[in-house]
Amino acid sequence: MCGIVGYIGEEQAAPLLLTGLEKLEYRGYDSAGLCLNDNGALVVKKSKGKLEVLKNLTDDGKILHGTVGIGHTRWATHGEPSDVNAHPHLSESGRFAVVHNGIIENYIFLREMLMSRGLSFRSNTDTEVIAQLFEYYYKGDIMDTVIRVMSKLDGSYALGILCRDNPDEIIAVRKESPLIIGLGEKENYIASDIPAILDKTRNIYRLENNEIAVIKRDSVQIFNTDKMPVKKETEKIDWDIHAAEKDGYEHFMFKEIMEQPKAFLNTIHPHLKNGRVVLDEIHLSAEEIRSFRKINILACGSAYHVGVVAKYVFEKILRIPVEADLASEFRYRDPIVDDKTLTIVISQSGETADTKEAMKEAQRRGSHVIAIVNVLGSAIAKESDDVIYTMAGPEIAVATTKAYSTQLAVIYLMALYFGDLLGKISPEEYQIYLQELQTIPDKIQQILDNREQVQYLASRLFNAEDIFFIGRNIDYALSLEGSLKLKEISYIHSEAYAAGELKHGTISLIEKGTLVIALATHEELISKTRSNMVEVHSRGAYILCLTTEKHQDLKSVAQSTIFLPQTCDMMLPSLAVIPLQLFAYYVAALKGCDIDKPRNLAKSVTVE
Repeated sequence: MCGIVGYIGEEQAAPLLLTGLEKLEYRGYDSAGLCLNDNGALVVKKSKGKLEVLKNLTDDGKILHGTVGIGHTRWATHGEPSDVNAHPHLSESGRFAVVHNGIIENYIFLREMLMSRGLSFRSNTDTEVIAQLFEYYYKGDIMDTVIRVMSKLDGSYALGILCRDNPDEIIAVRKESPLIIGLGEKENYIASDIPAILDKTRNIYRLENNEIAVIKRDSVQIFNTDKMPVKKETEKIDWDIHAAEKDGYEHFMFKEIMEQPKAFLNTIHPHLKNGRVVLDEIHLSAEEIRSFRKINILACGSAYHVGVVAKYVFEKILRIPVEADLASEFRYRDPIVDDKTLTIVISQSGETADTKEAMKEAQRRGSHVIAIVNVLGSAIAKESDDVIYTMAGPEIAVATTKAYSTQLAVIYLMALYFGDLLGKISPEEYQIYLQELQTIPDKIQQILDNREQVQYLASRLFNAEDIFFIGRNIDYALSLEGSLKLKEISYIHSEAYAAGELKHGTISLIEKGTLVIALATHEELISKTRSNMVEVHSRGAYILCLTTEKHQDLKSVAQSTIFLPQTCDMMLPSLAVIPLQLFAYYVAALKGCDIDKPRNLAKSVTVE
């Protein structure tokens, strides 16, 4: 959430900053702003609303002069979206300008302290407190001031700072919120995320917690809070630049849906060697794995839904108790975790605040942590004991698609790897599962090639006001994701229910014309799901059924049916999720919604 960019070089900064902010729009925001150092004066332009408002206000940046600047897209946490609350924030004298991602937890105390000492505030934000702290503590040495301010702040922050007295530098600071430095020739950058600068440089430094960077046109120096220099290895980003562009598609989300066969294949391929699953990233012996009495899976949002699928898969294959926990709840319930618990954390960005803190809680209690993330060098990747990377490439749309699919791919790899290591599956079963795993990309492509049916159904059903997803076992786990995908981009109220729970209250919501999307892929329970479909149909529901090709008989119960290619039960979610993503996409498109940037949502949730 929120986006930071900064530039120092020889070109006019404002147009470059606006382009960088445009590449970060996917993170979610409600206002935007720029600050340029123009001949020793800090000039700020900011506005509520879309970036287009700021571009119009500044004539695409042309009216703002200067070759040093910072920019920001804000997602409101303290104070409503407004011109005044937008970043950057100036200190009272205008000496300092600050952009900030994160949350300052003790800002009320700091604000009251500063007001009692004569400083006044314009905004309702926690960020203005940071700018005013710089004003209050500054005695002429910017580095001493930064360190003093950091010592006063509780919470998470990535900061871009301009000082009027130091016109040829940007200061960057990081604590618990991601920030990178892009390295160019006679120019350098700061950014919250790689896409903002990918068309300018592929060489970056990643700031770590409590590091301070002094960035000039021709140099970058990084220090710790003892003012000791920190040596950094340059990281080269090898993303295909087209992966961060729409590349001819109308929306990033649709492009990313269509990329799933390749992303799934790219994720499994490096781990398949000589007819075996190889996970060299996991540094656990068979004996250590056997010692685990429980597996905990921690995640948020769609990654949590992957965790619910994983619970069914792991318990069936490994016969070990598994808990899938919302990371935002885990550390507040005094969880029962020890060194006999294996913890798996799942996060696309590797920076999800609640997931990161839940992981630390599990580690404090002695648990070994394996992370599944998509971003190399992210905080969760670095702080976990082991990490397996998904190979989704950059995912720009707020609603995840290919990250979800590649996380599922890693779950299947882990199930086979552990199952084989522990002797929980026979050699024959192992080979059957392995062969099926390798067919999934082609079967996903088959569904995508026949997407017109889903588009047609969306055109008939997009006016539904309430939609219910039902399923049993692994179908219920998938229902959670189908419902979330629909509600987050189309704004239609939808809920997912375990089909067996219908009679325990939910069925009272069904009336004539209610759309029920029934998932019936789990072979052992299709007859029971069929009974639930009959129940809701008898109360007037319109049923859209998602099932496998062999169950043609379900056409007699449902008003519309989508058939999936056949595969083993545990891998069916990888196929069934594709029509659900497509349905959500087409419905949102027909309703005219902002598909890539749905209201109130952010791509990377880096605050609690």
